[in-house]
Amino acid sequence: MPPDPPLSPEETRRYARHLALKGMGGAGQQKLKAARVLVVGAGGLGSPAIAYLAAAGIGTLSIIDADAVSLSNLQRQIVHDSAAIGRNKAENAADFATGLNPNVQVEPLPHLIGPDNAERLVRGHDIVLDGTDNLVARRAVADSAARLGVPLVSGAVSMFSGQVTVFAPHLGGPRHEALYPAEASDDALPSCEANGILGPVTGIIGSLMAMEAIKLVTGIGTPLIGRLLVYDGRDGHFSEIAY
Repeated sequence: MPPDPPLSPEETRRYARHLALKGMGGAGQQKLKAARVLVVGAGGLGSPAIAYLAAAGIGTLSIIDADAVSLSNLQRQIVHDSAAIGRNKAENAADFATGLNPNVQVEPLPHLIGPDNAERLVRGHDIVLDGTDNLVARRAVADSAARLGVPLVSGAVSMFSGQVTVFAPHLGGPRHEALYPAEASDDALPSCEANGILGPVTGIIGSLMAMEAIKLVTGIGTPLIGRLLVYDGRDGHFSEIAY
């Protein structure tokens, strides 16, 4: 394979704090630049993940979301603003990411994702982040990622709490079913519409999802494979559950 293209002078200045960071440096930044990352959902979790991945210099960032921005989204979905109400979320998030870092190639995909198209949409990416809010989509993404050998960073939030983990059965980790068994249904899970969600909780979990993606791309640290990191916003407390 040909060597990765060198960082431009502008990129060297932009990523100066990464380049100075022991364990990251130029080699890590080159890995970020070469990476292709898919974010499923440009909502509460996808917004901070998209922002931090774009800022970090992910080379190609694909964003899937078929929904349009609504007023009630703006309390937590920070890549959207009032002027974007009625616009497709994937396209608006793509414009945000490009404005933040024009070095990133951003591809908006204004589609619903499900069993019929998940594998096609996941294929060609190195990492997938899933911030969707229904189990049909989550299972379709997880099944496709497992078949293709693509690590899946999964986040979820409700009310004052959230959780994040990494599914990578091709690396020896448990499958999606270990945490979300086949008998689980959306009816049994809390929804943001019914129970509410404190905006900063989505920021915390979405940022942690970006962190896990960056770790997986660069090889820094230990990813949350087989471990569920749970955040309780009311008590300001993190806990970890092995599964």
